[in-house]
Amino acid sequence: MRDNRLLRFTTLPLLGLLAALLLPLVPAVTPSAAAAPAAKAPVRIMPLGDSITGSPGCWRAVLWNRLTDTGHTDIDFVGTLPAQGCGVAHDGDNEGHGGELATVAADQNLLPARLAATLPDIVVMHFGTNDVWSGISPDRILAAYTRLVAQMRASNPDMRVLVAQLIPMDPGSCAACAQRVADLNARIPEWAAATGTSRSPVTVVDQWTGFDTATDTYDGVHPNAAGDEKIAARWYPALAALLDDGGPGDPGDPGDPDARACTASFHTVAAWQGGYQAEVTVTNTSAAPVTGWTVTVVPADGARVTQVWNGTLDTSADGTATVTDAGWNAALAPGTSTAFGLIATAPATSPSPAATLDCTAAS
Repeated sequence: MRDNRLLRFTTLPLLGLLAALLLPLVPAVTPSAAAAPAAKAPVRIMPLGDSITGSPGCWRAVLWNRLTDTGHTDIDFVGTLPAQGCGVAHDGDNEGHGGELATVAADQNLLPARLAATLPDIVVMHFGTNDVWSGISPDRILAAYTRLVAQMRASNPDMRVLVAQLIPMDPGSCAACAQRVADLNARIPEWAAATGTSRSPVTVVDQWTGFDTATDTYDGVHPNAAGDEKIAARWYPALAALLDDGGPGDPGDPGDPDARACTASFHTVAAWQGGYQAEVTVTNTSAAPVTGWTVTVVPADGARVTQVWNGTLDTSADGTATVTDAGWNAALAPGTSTAFGLIATAPATSPSPAATLDCTAAS
């Protein structure tokens, strides 16, 4: 009779060896290995302009840190140029080319390649100082703006654009420059209202009012540290409004194209022991026009608003000031701004002027 014991002892080791060889081919199944949700891409912001933006353009460092300090950490400043100094940690990428003219950038199609390399969602543009210095007319500068915006939209149909009314300039070599800047700035809101769309709004940010070339620049043109703070303070509310509610888009209800919204920003013009003068800029941040606005101003540290111009003042017992439009400045097209001034009294020991603001827009 055949002895099967040998068969058992030789077959089992062979089966074990085969199982061992096949085991690595079977993928491990881990119950907890669920796919992680994709991380949200940061909002890409391009600072665009000339040397005021780029060399060194330290207002960008102030703005970056103010945004991140207030919770806007999902942002990425972009540009083909790297950081150019400032000595402050920040995302320094930018598109501020020293000496460049907006008309030259538009006429020579310099922007499309820069857009393709960086793919911004938002453009923050202070551009045209060199054009003004060169005596180029507002008509030509605004035509260049229109072409630049068209190039931005070709790169991204949903592009959001913040356009500055330029800071003042008063260089010793250009006596006419101060008025030329004022002439261009007066035209920008109307241009923006005609250029902006509900899908790609153009928001005007007033960088001119309250900026003093004697104290806020080192040469009548380029901002010093005080000027950098003022520029960043003006950009911040308009840019934060775009970043709120999930990134670039209408800060109102995205499902309601008729939603009205506005922002208000506070800027100190002058301060003295016992009081100060300030300016509040009101910006229509919605895709629809507003027919009126109301701003509540709650001054800090016991200050009280006593006088307002370009608005109507109502003050409550607790010191809250309610300012409504003056009628002639009630209507704001999408992306446009207006401003009112105020005088406040303050305790002699009060620190730097500040206030909490809230803006309500009327349809």
